[in-house]
Amino acid sequence: MNELIIKIDIEEILAGNGPVIIDLGCGNRKEPGVVGIDVVDMPCVDIVADLENGLGFLPDKCVDEIHCRSVLEHLEDFEQLIREIVRVLKVDGIAHVFVPHFSNPYYYSDYTHKCHFGLYTFYYFVDKNSQLRRKVPTFYSDIRIRIIKMRLKFRSPFWFCNKIKKLFGWFVNLTSFSREFYEQSLCYIFPCDGIEIEFSPVDVAKKQVGTG
Repeated sequence: MNELIIKIDIEEILAGNGPVIIDLGCGNRKEPGVVGIDVVDMPCVDIVADLENGLGFLPDKCVDEIHCRSVLEHLEDFEQLIREIVRVLKVDGIAHVFVPHFSNPYYYSDYTHKCHFGLYTFYYFVDKNSQLRRKVPTFYSDIRIRIIKMRLKFRSPFWFCNKIKKLFGWFVNLTSFSREFYEQSLCYIFPCDGIEIEFSPVDVAKKQVGTG
């Protein structure tokens, strides 16, 4: 179990006038003014914490913006971190997340990857009235989010292939229908690099009271 190390005055940051922005799994790069959190202690990491243990050092509804790039796939229980993200985000807060798509051939090269993701993964946390054409169960979890934006990311380390993939990705991301059709029929022919998603929390308790 990794030791929690907080190098900054988190209470002062939360009490400040500016927006509270955190970067989960910031690694050795972090934007100025952002609170960097990572399991590895590096110079730019402000809080050393194992995300498997949640974000208990942050109170409810205190964060304006969360960035989480190429992190969730490394967790044993990514649902728990989604729950924590929803808990600490303000009502109008936004999470910016990137995860690899299951068709990405490089996904399987990294032995630290534990979870895989597809177009519908985050819709398991979305209200049944806001689903895509293909419906997925919403009763696995009580976590609820509102998806603001989602797009499939196409890229390649090879220059020529990268140009073609970006053009192909433009067509795929034209509509939600084209994204669903792509994943169902074409993803193993033209593999996708990953999924970019923005979402906000949904206050389930408040929603239940309002609809009761």
